[in-house]
Amino acid sequence: MLDVRRLRLLRELAYRGTIAAVAEALTFTPSAVSQQLAALEREAGVALLERTGRRVVLTPAGVALVRHAEAVLERLEQAAAELAAARTDLSGTNLAGTVRIGAFPTATRAILPSALAALARSHPSLDPMVDEVDPAEVAPRLRAGELDVALVHEYDFVPAEPDLALDAVPLLDEPMYLATVHTVSGEGDAATLLTCRDAPWIVSTPGTLCHAMTVRACQAAGFSPRVRHHIDDFATVLAMVAVGQGVALVPELGTADPPEGVTLTALSMRRRTRVAFRRGAGGHPAVVALIAALRSAVR
Repeated sequence: MLDVRRLRLLRELAYRGTIAAVAEALTFTPSAVSQQLAALEREAGVALLERTGRRVVLTPAGVALVRHAEAVLERLEQAAAELAAARTDLSGTNLAGTVRIGAFPTATRAILPSALAALARSHPSLDPMVDEVDPAEVAPRLRAGELDVALVHEYDFVPAEPDLALDAVPLLDEPMYLATVHTVSGEGDAATLLTCRDAPWIVSTPGTLCHAMTVRACQAAGFSPRVRHHIDDFATVLAMVAVGQGVALVPELGTADPPEGVTLTALSMRRRTRVAFRRGAGGHPAVVALIAALRSAVR
C-alpha cells in the first residue's frame, strides 16, 4: 500500500525540482525527505527518481505516479469537504473553525474588510486568518496546506500558470490605468503607452506578477520601460506619480482616492481576480461561505 504522505512529497518534488526545496516548503530536513521518497520507491517496487547533479528528475513511472497522487489528494480533499458539510447543519449556523486566507495587498484593502464583515455576520463562529501574499507565492502555500483559500490575479500579458493541484472561481474583472501627471492620448493601448516611452517608470518588485505585467505591456508597445522605482503599494505609487517621479500602470482597485494632479487614462488591458483553493475543496462549507462573502463585497 502506498503511503499518502509520501505521495504528497513526490507531488511536491515534481513541482519544486529539488529535495532541498521540498524540505524547506514542508518543514522537513532534506535527509528526511530523501528517506521518505526512498521508502516510497520500495513500496512502488520501481525507480521513481533519477539524480542529475543537484536536481532529481522523475522517471516515467514517477511521472505516472504523480498523476495518480494528484487524483488521490483531490479525493481526500473532497472527503474532508463532505465530512465538514456533514458536521454543519443545513442553515450553516454551526459552521466554525479557522479558514486561512491569502490575499494580495489591493484586495486586502479594497475587498477583504467588507467580505470579513459579511462573513462574521453570517458565520460568527468561523475564524478567518489573513496573510498578505503575492499571487506568485500562492500555489505552493495552498498545496502545502498553509492557506485554505487565496485571492489571486492574472493580467492580459501575464496569464496564470496552470496547476493541477488547484481550482479557482472568478471574482472580479477590472480595467488597468496609465497614471501620469499629464494628459495622454493615443489610438489603443500601445499608442498610449508609447507616449511615455521616455518617461521614468514606477513598477513593482521584480518577481511579482505586477512587475511582469508592466514590463510586458511596454515591450508589446515596442519599448522597454526605464525603471526608476520599485514599489508594490499602489497608493504609494500614485503618490510618487503625483510628485513627478514617474508613470505607472495601476489596476482599478489601486486607484481609490488618487492624489491631486494625477491623471488616470483607461486602457483596454484587464486584471482578473480569482478565488483559488486546493482541488477537491470547493465544496467545503468554509470555502463556500468565504466565496459568498467575497462576492457580496465585490457587488
